[in-house]
Amino acid sequence: MSMMKEFKAFAMRGNVVDMAVGIVIGGAFGKIVSSVVADVIMPPLGMLLGKVNFSELVITLKAASGEVAAVTLNYGKFIQTVVDFVIIAFAIFMVVKAMNTLKKKEEAEPAAPPAPAAPPAPSKEEVLLGEIRDLLKQK
Repeated sequence: MSMMKEFKAFAMRGNVVDMAVGIVIGGAFGKIVSSVVADVIMPPLGMLLGKVNFSELVITLKAASGEVAAVTLNYGKFIQTVVDFVIIAFAIFMVVKAMNTLKKKEEAEPAAPPAPAAPPAPSKEEVLLGEIRDLLKQK
């Protein structure tokens, strides 16, 4: 099998396509969460903590000199990234929890038992034997 055919067989498997869709959606979701954190959550949090802009929190390791930029440790952006992670992790946790709850409900619901089948009609021999029995009881 040529390398191209092997790659095509690999890429067209359902799991690979599903994973690719998940990665694309996850990337878009990450951008949304980053925007929510940076633009909605962090400004009020900064106000509560004394009008602090987290993206500007830095430790200068080496001051700028001439055309050389300063070397800084941007711990404010790190804090913002940690908050992003916590929100994404919580959202994924909630989705997985909801899926597990639905799965448990499906497992808990027993399948409807089949309706009991009507007993088959007695054969001619059984009917005849029943009549003989009844006649013997009468004597």
